[in-house]
Parts: sequence; C-alpha cells; structure tokens
Amino acid sequence: MSIENLVGLSVVDNVMYQQYREKMLPLLKEYGGGFGYDFKVSEVLKSEDGNHNINRVFTIYFKDEQSMKSFFSNPLYLDIRKKYFDSSVQSSTIIARYEK
Repeated sequence: MSIENLVGLSVVDNVMYQQYREKMLPLLKEYGGGFGYDFKVSEVLKSEDGNHNINRVFTIYFKDEQSMKSFFSNPLYLDIRKKYFDSSVQSSTIIARYEK
C-alpha cells in the first residue's frame, strides 16, 4: 500500500528551493515516489501550534513506507537537502501521513 504525506513549508528562497526540487526529483522517482499536489499559499488562517508561517503545501508519495525511509536516509538525498533545502526552507511541518 502506498504512503503519502501532506507537507507544509515556509520557503524563504524560492530559487534555491526550486533547485532542491530539480536535484532530488530523479532520486525520488528511483524510490517509487513523486509529488501529487503542490500549492503556493498566501495566508494561513490556523495552524496547530500557531508558529508555522506556511507558504507552500504539497503531497509527496512513495510506493511503501520502507521506500520512504530509504529515500530520506539516502546519503545522496541528504547531500542535496543540505545544499539546497536547509538554506531555502525556514520550517517544515508534516500535516498528515496516510496510506492510499
């Protein structure tokens, strides 16, 4: 059964974040993953803790939970994340995780 995350981000550098997406996408596909929906958000009316300034919401899916764990622990992914994601995203929130 596939697994999907609904994720909210506070992106502070759109150019660098786009480079992150471009660099990690081929690896994501190797793990049977991809993106479903992707939105830029202009206003958050409510968040659980009130501290997240979310301006990007998307779904990311994997063929199974093990593939997801393997992807996020892959050294190549971690290098891409460190170079592009860490400086372009202020905060990240997993809003929901569910099986499809």
